[in-house]
Amino acid sequence: MPKILIIEDEKIIADLLQKKLEKEGYEVSIARDGEKGLGMIKEIWPDLILLDIAMPIMGGFGVMEEINKNPTLKRIPIIVMFDFADSFELKRAQGLGAKDWIIKTELDLQQIIDKVVQQIGR
Repeated sequence: MPKILIIEDEKIIADLLQKKLEKEGYEVSIARDGEKGLGMIKEIWPDLILLDIAMPIMGGFGVMEEINKNPTLKRIPIIVMFDFADSFELKRAQGLGAKDWIIKTELDLQQIIDKVVQQIGR
């Protein structure tokens, strides 16, 4: 069963994503901030990370910068989640290795499932 780590501080969004992804057959873990998320990556070795960019303690860009320091972690696909579309932030995320992105104000659960399947299959 593929493992997904959701690093997201908004409980409602994290819970919604977790329910939908588990229903689709994925094993899902949640971290509420970037620091906890970094620790969990090395514990569970997820097949994919759904990463919020705007978080307290450590944001998504900080998480990606830390991941990029480790060649093994760097291979894990990351889908970043933005509160709204911003071309500067999107380019920065892509430069740090993001494979895809989601705009949370346009949250479409089926689109997210499609993006996950595209990265790691079912």
